[in-house]
Amino acid sequence: MADPEEEDIALRERDPDEGRDAYALDDTLRGRLKALVVAGDVAAIDDLMEPLHAADIADLLEQVSDSERAAWLALWSKGIDGEVLSELDWGLREEVIALLPDQVLADAVRELDSDDVVDLVEDLADAQIEAILDVLEPSDRVAVEKALAYPEDSAGRLMQREVVHAPEHWTVGEMIDYLRAHKRELPEQFYHIILTDPRMKPVGYVTLGRMMASARKTRLADITEDSFRAIPATQHEDDVAYAFNQYHLISAPVVDEDGRLVGIITIDDAMIVLDEAAEEDLLKLAGVGEESSLSDRVIETTRQRFPWLFVNLITAILASLVISQFEEAITQIVALAVLMPIVASMGGNAGTQSLTVAVRAIATRDLTRSNLMRVVMREATVGLINGLVFAAVMGVIGLIWFGSAALGGVIAAAMVINLLVAGLAGILIPVTLDRLNVDPALASGAFVTTVTDVIGFFAFLGLAVIFLL
Repeated sequence: MADPEEEDIALRERDPDEGRDAYALDDTLRGRLKALVVAGDVAAIDDLMEPLHAADIADLLEQVSDSERAAWLALWSKGIDGEVLSELDWGLREEVIALLPDQVLADAVRELDSDDVVDLVEDLADAQIEAILDVLEPSDRVAVEKALAYPEDSAGRLMQREVVHAPEHWTVGEMIDYLRAHKRELPEQFYHIILTDPRMKPVGYVTLGRMMASARKTRLADITEDSFRAIPATQHEDDVAYAFNQYHLISAPVVDEDGRLVGIITIDDAMIVLDEAAEEDLLKLAGVGEESSLSDRVIETTRQRFPWLFVNLITAILASLVISQFEEAITQIVALAVLMPIVASMGGNAGTQSLTVAVRAIATRDLTRSNLMRVVMREATVGLINGLVFAAVMGVIGLIWFGSAALGGVIAAAMVINLLVAGLAGILIPVTLDRLNVDPALASGAFVTTVTDVIGFFAFLGLAVIFLL
């Protein structure tokens, strides 16, 4: 068994050029951490965690077991700061917060900007929300409560209220002097100076780089950026993220219903929304719940997956009902039972390919009414071409395997029909659901699978009855 002290020395002697992510995910590190927790060596744990980024510490908290996590935090809770809490998977935050002493939690929360505090508390239980709000400064508490009053998933929840703004008539010199005089009140990171009129309505913004490159006497209004746009506080966060991605924004002011400046959204928050949206779509398409994670409890994971397994059971029964209508044909020609899964599987895979492209295009707003027909024709053509290619393959296989050219022709025709239908279903079903205000990522998979299975079996067995019996 390796000496823990030697392992610790080895860790310290790692190549300094190696990335922190690689360090955090190293199995040796996790093993060393577990050994130190068992030994109760707080000083060594401090040394081990010191070079790690907050995101790496959050990863470690998610990767250890419940008992190991509780033991670790009991020894090292003072090392948990606001950034670590922000990086934690939302499903684990509640548990970690419950394990932290009140003073540690208070110190951690006070470090965060208002948008990070809102993100931290919005999924917690009411008692935990109140406990966190109680440790904030009165002004910070008011800011967080106002943000929480906005609809969930809105720009008001996403924004931070710490904004650097200036009257539109100020010069570069006046702005620089103001920033130097109020450096302790500035956000930790900001990219633009928001210019406002006397009614506190944003009228433009200036990048820090352009301001610093301009003479002191230059009016800020003369060096504003063309990319300026204000975002309503009630706008959905998906629309906000789309605007950032579409117009290459770095930050954007948020305004209330009267057009007055109430906060700002920065690119890091917008990119988190885009990343979460992509992750949710992937999880929904797989039928495992939009917020599923490795830290979920067994009962929670079961609850998320059960409904979609039940839906799949219903679709499988529908497909079986189609098969049952051709029971006599299958009894007479056993080869039909052998070849049926091939037709259904190919149709299901082709439909999933088309479906995945369609759902992502809808999410990114690339699929619109203007180009819908072109995309539908493309998917139909792709399905037809693939169907013809694989029809030729299966026709030859049917002839060689079962010695029947007629059987090869039947499965070839069924393959063409099912792959063509799969391509159309994969694009038309999510578009239709989206028009009905139903999330296409959530429900499309079950519908496409049902269509390809039913059409595939019906085409194959129906053609077999017509041409083989």
